[in-house]
Amino acid sequence: MNEKNKLFIFSTLGMAIILFWLITASKCSDQNSMSQGIISKEKTITNYERFCAGCHGMFMERFSGDDREKLFNTPLKDMVQVIAEGDLESGMPAFKGTFTQEEIESLSRYILTDIKESSKTHNYQPTLASVQKSEKLTFQIDTVVTGLDIPWGMTWLPDGDMLVTERNGQIFRFRNGVFIATIEGVPSVYANGQGGLLDIRLHPQYAQNGWIYIAYSTLGTEGPSAGGNTAIMRARLSNNKLVDQQVLFKATPDSRAGVHFGCRMVFGNDGYLYFSVGDRGYMQNAQLLTNHAGKIHRITDDGKIPADNPFVNTPGAMPSIYSYGHRNPQGLVKHPQTGVLWSHEHGPKGGDEINIIRKGLNYGWPEISFGINYNGTIITPDTAKIGMEQPVYYWTPSIGACGMTIVTGNRYKGWENNILSGSLSFRYLVRTEIEGEKTTHHEILLPQIGRVRNVEMGPDGFIYVAVETPGLIVRLIPID
Repeated sequence: MNEKNKLFIFSTLGMAIILFWLITASKCSDQNSMSQGIISKEKTITNYERFCAGCHGMFMERFSGDDREKLFNTPLKDMVQVIAEGDLESGMPAFKGTFTQEEIESLSRYILTDIKESSKTHNYQPTLASVQKSEKLTFQIDTVVTGLDIPWGMTWLPDGDMLVTERNGQIFRFRNGVFIATIEGVPSVYANGQGGLLDIRLHPQYAQNGWIYIAYSTLGTEGPSAGGNTAIMRARLSNNKLVDQQVLFKATPDSRAGVHFGCRMVFGNDGYLYFSVGDRGYMQNAQLLTNHAGKIHRITDDGKIPADNPFVNTPGAMPSIYSYGHRNPQGLVKHPQTGVLWSHEHGPKGGDEINIIRKGLNYGWPEISFGINYNGTIITPDTAKIGMEQPVYYWTPSIGACGMTIVTGNRYKGWENNILSGSLSFRYLVRTEIEGEKTTHHEILLPQIGRVRNVEMGPDGFIYVAVETPGLIVRLIPID
């Protein structure tokens, strides 16, 4: 064979190879040239249920309205990237070390096709019967407020009007369930991920001094590039406007992470204000006394530091710290009889905790934990260490504990002195019986009502439950 014929054959063969590659690549292209590894539907569903549904819900209930629409219109390549690499601002962990590339792509398609289609017919409204029978009493669900998005905090003025904070930065005023006004003068909030307008509380002597306390996330001095953290302010209400505003506290360090802001507030028997700040997505913060994150703090009602705070004389320590080693406490209440502070906090994947908060103690995160990372990796092999507190109780799997109250009064026979905790992940309310400082029994209430964000005892002696997706507030009325 002469050189000319050889060149022709090799050139033809080369062109055929290139043409075959182009045709094959074109056929394999799936929206954004994703690979088509064969992953069974059963495997993909199992991965979603095990690693995704706890935070996002089986039908992406975590998202609502325009956010859900935006999610389902995400380009496939972008969905693959966020699952693989994670996202700092939303708190999404990276799964590239947990799943293969093919599994990530299959999971992305499942979200953007099957779940998207199922979401069109899924009823995101609660379908509970209006009358519920629990282990110890029967009660009716009375819907008080509807049309909300993510209600976070609830409190009542002396005239009975309810103030409700929306995480997006609004405060609404309701009278007997009827909308009265949107409160003006709300501080600018850093509404990023889990951050925004959070808890709201009245001063114990509100009738005399008129102070309202508001927890919210706000940007630091460096602006959006550095992110923000949790702040506490107080103000008075005049003609549905916040006046006499005073910022009492601003947590550091700032972070662009969209997770773990805390924040619940409660006034203790000592008259001081206690409140929680999450670790802001950087777990090591919780063990460092040189920052505010991953702690429960105590200040006076005007923002000063109590002289007997446990770390006032510790060099470099933040003087407002009351306890540390917390991940993201979103429940904080004072026992009405004993004055003891009870709290619950989000664990990672497993290990949500109920704790009794005491001065100067270390609650262990992340040195000890009953949970693992969301992507399945191990955080710590230890569940106990000397010098670190054990939880009174822990949930595995995590329920996504948010909102907490202790049942008082005589309306709820058999529930007296019980703790009520909301569940974001499983969309229900948990009733916990306690004896002294131990839990003895748990019961699930309101199954599938929605992502329970808060629960409070109202001044009328009834239990109020705030739910997101759908955004509403219900009242539980005993009928026994």
